[in-house]
Amino acid sequence: MKLVLAVLAWALNSAYSEEVLFGNVGGIAGWDLPTAEANKETLQQTLGLLEPNDVLVFEEGSQYCFQGGVRATGLSDVVLVVNGVLKMYDDIDSWPLENGKDGTDPERVQEAFHFFDFHNVTITSTTGQGTIDGSGLNWWGFPEIGYLVRKENRPRLMVMDDAVDITIEHMLFKDSAYWTTLFNNVDGLVIRHSEVSARRPRDNKDNQHSLYDLTAYNTDGFDVTGRNVHIHDCKIWNQDDCIAVKDNIKGPSENMLFERIEASGMGLVIGSIGDSIVRNITFRDSIMKNTYKGIYLKFRDGDSGVIEDIRYENIRIENPSQWPIWIGPAQQAENKTCAIAWPAFGKCEPAPQQFRDILLKNITVANPPRKGLGMNGPMLGLIFGSDEKPVDGVVFEDVVFEGLKGGEEYYKCENVVEGTGVARGKTFPVPGCFKDETDRKE
Repeated sequence: MKLVLAVLAWALNSAYSEEVLFGNVGGIAGWDLPTAEANKETLQQTLGLLEPNDVLVFEEGSQYCFQGGVRATGLSDVVLVVNGVLKMYDDIDSWPLENGKDGTDPERVQEAFHFFDFHNVTITSTTGQGTIDGSGLNWWGFPEIGYLVRKENRPRLMVMDDAVDITIEHMLFKDSAYWTTLFNNVDGLVIRHSEVSARRPRDNKDNQHSLYDLTAYNTDGFDVTGRNVHIHDCKIWNQDDCIAVKDNIKGPSENMLFERIEASGMGLVIGSIGDSIVRNITFRDSIMKNTYKGIYLKFRDGDSGVIEDIRYENIRIENPSQWPIWIGPAQQAENKTCAIAWPAFGKCEPAPQQFRDILLKNITVANPPRKGLGMNGPMLGLIFGSDEKPVDGVVFEDVVFEGLKGGEEYYKCENVVEGTGVARGKTFPVPGCFKDETDRKE
């Protein structure tokens, strides 16, 4: 290995000053633990030697396997071209753990790829669509049993901390063991023409999220915190939040636009949020087919969080199997506030944080469920503030559930500041605690 690294260093500093082929600097094909560990070490060394304007290329048609815990710090002005497949080795017992010396849990597994302080870095494919494969099936394990054994001690596929000006394009993120991506405290992120897929293998002719499929728990798609984010023209099929704007302990999560998204999972999400601020977020021009949830804004434990200036516009939700619209406490299996099976089982209490200035415009829900997991009646939407901090300003404009008749209460609508919940245009049905300013009043 020392000889390989010596050759690598020479290559990067001489003949490959601009373009580096991973196969030329020690990358090897194969599927066993020694190969995975060797490729991990080679990749980490390669990333550490890249200089501005260098391009690292994973060759077309190649497949390289890697051991978990690939880490790199401080890349600047480089391009990673993935024209093949980067696949994580699937031996759970050999997966590296955190060392605990930096405040991390020494029993927690390391992330698959964990990057720190990247600046102006692009991850792309020039031959179609590159693939980063998390080999998640072994981590998901037997339905329900796998989760009971490992719970959330599973690796995210890609994490970037404190990154600036990142572009990801023409990539497939496949079968992550846990969250697919987390861009944490990013400033400037573009993800485009990319895909997330997390599916248990089966003949899913109906393309639905069954209870079996959903046991690939916590396979979030694009999770982001920070600012100045644009994700567009992407496809996401997973078993948890499709896109989620999350807590940022270093400042607000703000100024984000998500558009032209095909999403199916737990929906287009703000949260869950504890005690941080999320503001100026827009989802628009998107479609969710056969999704589990749809529009989902949620708080978890905390008391000072704020979700404000949020806009969902031009979104179609088809055949949802659970709540098409939810603005309230996080509905989770291990949450004392709101049970995941509520209202069929358990309780749901409002979170004490603040929702403010939320607009849903031109939202269509086709074939909404009349019953399903957590619904023992026709209630399809929730706007649920607390007594201490009621929802302050929520407007539904042309929010239409197709195929419903009047005379039933389709929303749980409680604790909205009087006069600030407004239904306009063709909105139907109108939430019971809203002011009805619709064009048609039925």
